[in-house]
Amino acid sequence: MSMHRFSAAALPLLAALPLAGAQAAPLVQHASGPFEITIIPAGAPEKEGRTATARMALEKRYTGALAASGKGTMLTAVSDTKGSAAYVAIERVSGTLAGRKGSFVLQHAGTMRGGTSQATITIVPDSGTEELSGISGTLALTAVDGKHFYALDYTLGQ
Repeated sequence: MSMHRFSAAALPLLAALPLAGAQAAPLVQHASGPFEITIIPAGAPEKEGRTATARMALEKRYTGALAASGKGTMLTAVSDTKGSAAYVAIERVSGTLAGRKGSFVLQHAGTMRGGTSQATITIVPDSGTEELSGISGTLALTAVDGKHFYALDYTLGQ
């Protein structure tokens, strides 16, 4: 058998092998469920012009695949125009996620205009501890009939 024929026959086999140094993308996992939140004002709001700013403490209790507590600090700006506001927050989440123990930190940034809101909530890079070390992802929050729900899309790749 010539070298050329052997190489041609081996090409389909070689194409199926992972490249040296190549790593498969981590599998995105999903966790969702309800949560309860308590917001505690940290002093009186300060109003100047058309906007009041305030600082608040957050306490959350997540249930479902994320069985954890969250503690954080939130800063808000609320306009005197109904339905217009913004917030930022940092929240440490500690407990278990799909049976893995540890903690991670969430960064929140949200705005509301005319009653329509959008928020970006991201796991802070390299904030995972213990069995959640290497976690990354995003969290979405919704409210339906006064009840709150989370949807976490995450990977545990290093």
